[in-house]
Amino acid sequence: MPLGLLAPGQGGLIKDIIGGRHVRCRLTELGFIPGAKVRVWQNQPWGPLIVSLGDGRVAIGRGVAQKILVEETR
Repeated sequence: MPLGLLAPGQGGLIKDIIGGRHVRCRLTELGFIPGAKVRVWQNQPWGPLIVSLGDGRVAIGRGVAQKILVEETR
């Protein structure tokens, strides 16, 4: 499922990134790599998603969030 479908408080494991080389490279630089754990802090109908990744938080646009495929964890 795309990362953008997770509600605040939900987490998941990154499974894949859909997109071209530039998108994949940029997301990898930010820490979005397959196997990484993410947790959604903010996901509202407008504006960016705020997710925790590693030791920090990252804001990403909704379009980019749709390119990050995750497996929901409990």
